[in-house]
Amino acid sequence: MIAATPPAPYYAVIFTSLRTEVDEGYGAMADRMVELAAQQPGFLGVESAREDLGITVSYWRDLESIKAWKANTEHLVAQQTGRSDWYSQYKTRIAKVERDYGFGSPAL
Repeated sequence: MIAATPPAPYYAVIFTSLRTEVDEGYGAMADRMVELAAQQPGFLGVESAREDLGITVSYWRDLESIKAWKANTEHLVAQQTGRSDWYSQYKTRIAKVERDYGFGSPAL
């Protein structure tokens, strides 16, 4: 589903990853992180896709909201487990969305 973001500007956190063979607990943790992020002040939405390469883009009102999410205690545990167990490689990029446009019905 395409996230229903507000008019720009806002921020995107782009998390790109390659997984290891370890799968134990990954799905539950990924679901919990989306649930938890949605409760954070400044969260605007999320989009995710995974084939061999995983890409998750979360959208945020401002840099302060992103900083608070990165420091969330439960998220810190997920980050550490990702480094030790689930990811062979990852990259996080933070970008300011200056403009957006689209086609079709907005996400509900």
